[in-house]
Amino acid sequence: MNTPLKISRSKARDGVTRVQDPKGTRQNILEVAAQEFALNGLSGARIDEIAAKTRSSKRMIYYYFGSKEGLYVGALENAYAQVRAGEAKLDIAGLPPLQALQRLVEFTFDHHHEHEEFIRMVMIENIHHAEFLQRSDVIGDLNVTAIGNIEAIYSKGLADGIFRAGLDPLEIHWQISALCFFNVSNRATFSKIFNTDVGGVQHQASLRRQSVDMVLRFVVRADKLDAD
Repeated sequence: MNTPLKISRSKARDGVTRVQDPKGTRQNILEVAAQEFALNGLSGARIDEIAAKTRSSKRMIYYYFGSKEGLYVGALENAYAQVRAGEAKLDIAGLPPLQALQRLVEFTFDHHHEHEEFIRMVMIENIHHAEFLQRSDVIGDLNVTAIGNIEAIYSKGLADGIFRAGLDPLEIHWQISALCFFNVSNRATFSKIFNTDVGGVQHQASLRRQSVDMVLRFVVRADKLDAD
């Protein structure tokens, strides 16, 4: 029989009874913090604001993460973990290499489109020259699987005589990320400059198809490309 969650006698600021669920509370803090960091940056985000929007308290945030910088690193780790977890659920190991690569590009495009806070946090971390990312003991290990997936797909494509030789899986990952990242990072400025909402449904569907097509045409041997 499952043990019911304990209900604390303390009340949150909005009057809602807090549930003693450490794992859920920590995850809630990370998700709210990611939104705040993406909106205000590391220096502009405030622990008071984050606490007010969570099922937690300022004291509890410091208990879990130690400092605002610790929370920021935790939010980065959680953001990368979500991407890699999504990739793991694709179950592409048994697919033909072309289909597997297509599904990976589609997932990356969709994930970045749906998780703008992830892109904003990566942009902020680049402003800091990856200073805080280097403090993480897990982000490097998390992202090993991203290259591993592409290595497996690429090796299978080479063995099948479909993919051209001499490509670096890390650089393939770079190209996929570049196409999908720019779609979010520069959407606002691009839309304003050219007076076109590239974030609209039709534009996004078109850009998604083109991103897949560009990656596949980069990887596939010229003599294997469709005549059309």
